[in-house]
Amino acid sequence: MEEKEQPSGGLHFVGKKDELIKAQRSFRTLEGRDILIIYHEGVFYAIDCYCYHAGGMLQNGDIEDINGKLCIICPKHKYKITLAEGEGLYRARNPMENPPILRWYSKGVKQRVHTVTETNGEVFVKLTTSPFWIESDYYQGEKGKVERAKAEASEGDIPVMKDDDK
Repeated sequence: MEEKEQPSGGLHFVGKKDELIKAQRSFRTLEGRDILIIYHEGVFYAIDCYCYHAGGMLQNGDIEDINGKLCIICPKHKYKITLAEGEGLYRARNPMENPPILRWYSKGVKQRVHTVTETNGEVFVKLTTSPFWIESDYYQGEKGKVERAKAEASEGDIPVMKDDDK
């Protein structure tokens, strides 16, 4: 059977449900876009796999419940991103409050999320095609790929201090 290229903007087969559940996190490239498919607590999510902040790989990020929302934590700089909406969250105090209380706030949608559907044991992703730019889009383009490569190369150049260097 010949594999057909799937039309742009359509549903993309990303795997068998059982295999994706077992893997829990899977990397796919759809229409030139790198996507992370996550299975967590009975739900599938699809999200751009590079963090909107500095292009860090989200694949190894912890997942935590933050203020009632499931978030992936970027391992590079600990940015918190909601899995369902791609919203960036941060913790701060409002100086107008007396006393100021530490609370969670939204930065708005920063990470592109995609629609996941499951039919007869097969899982599909439909890429979002919203007309507005979302910050994670940068790391999917050519300039962002160059920036990611530079950052990965420079991480290897950082000298590691040993006990005998003191």
